Amino acid sequence: MFGLQRLAPNNNVDTFANWWHNTSRRVAKENRKGVNTLIILGAWSLWKHRNSGVFEGTAPSVQSLLDNLKHEAQLWTFAGARGLKELGLGRLLGHS
Repeated sequence: MFGLQRLAPNNNVDTFANWWHNTSRRVAKENRKGVNTLIILGAWSLWKHRNSGVFEGTAPSVQSLLDNLKHEAQLWTFAGARGLKELGLGRLLGHS
């Protein structure tokens, strides 16, 4: 969805924190803030999606998770998360 597949964790990752740290270092300095924001947003969206299933009985859905992630990214960008916009997500999020 975001064109960042090269940053996805592989089977050698031992912890989320280590993956995040190593991923952040692999990104150009000018894109680090945006990637870190996207990682936080992804974790937040996944946590909310999981809780929706546990506490509200909703069925897990990758498409629903991605739709909610896109919506949250849009809200975060409107709220001032400039790093996401700097990643070039403006077109994906429906604004320039």
